Amino acid sequence: MKLLLVVNPVSGDNDKEPYIKKIKDRLNSQDDLHIFETNGKDDLERLRRSFFGKYDRVVVIGGDGTIKLAAEAMGEHPVSIGIIPAGSANGLAIDLGLPLSPEEAIAVALGAKTRKIDAISLNGELCLHISDLGLNAELIKEYENSFLRGKLGYALNSIPALFRSKGPYDFTIETENRTCRARGIMLAFANSKKFGTGAVINPDGSIDDGIFEILIFKKLDVLEILKTLQETEKPSTGFMEVIPVKKARITTEEPVAFQVDGEYCQAVSEVRARVVPEKLEIVVAE
Repeated sequence: MKLLLVVNPVSGDNDKEPYIKKIKDRLNSQDDLHIFETNGKDDLERLRRSFFGKYDRVVVIGGDGTIKLAAEAMGEHPVSIGIIPAGSANGLAIDLGLPLSPEEAIAVALGAKTRKIDAISLNGELCLHISDLGLNAELIKEYENSFLRGKLGYALNSIPALFRSKGPYDFTIETENRTCRARGIMLAFANSKKFGTGAVINPDGSIDDGIFEILIFKKLDVLEILKTLQETEKPSTGFMEVIPVKKARITTEEPVAFQVDGEYCQAVSEVRARVVPEKLEIVVAE
């Protein structure tokens, strides 16, 4: 098997060398391994040049943003992606039920069973998991500008971001069936059920159902947030509204912070969204 290993050395708060060694130990002499490390400089173009038509599988060591990078670089090439969760948040891996321990994750990533999943195109950019406008994007911006990494860093950076947030925001939502206005602290585009924390924000979501959900979070409510950590209760309609769609256009009067799969983009006043059915083939547990 010709294998491309895509490694994000700064994702999360862990050393990636032990992961690489464990993968090498599992390969045999017939396997051909190449390693690509991200460095934040033209990663997408460099990765595109690295593997067009050359590999049987891509294995990602990183978080949701690194998986997204690999998926965008692949274009239309039908190569399966194995995931070894090693980011600050590993939402896609958690949603797919992938193991988080390195040994188990490596065994799955090199396995045979795969599953096709949808994606969302957001202003032409690929989203595999969950993206949003508003509060969470503001938190991610604070995190990316900080020297603190990992979940602790995200938590500590959340405090000043909450005080500096410019929300609530007024959103205009145009779908295939209707146009409406909504006010909230955040509007999310959800291709799946859970955040990387394990919080269930989209209970009826599925990563391969040919649609995605627009989630409008109307207010910051600690009790409702605690509900998302349990899979037994759905958030109340007073806290969150859900709109299932295949495509939509979201506009705001002023630019609002925007993130895609855990990576801050910029502040925008328009997002055009559409589902891309069966975009990727992901290696999953037997």
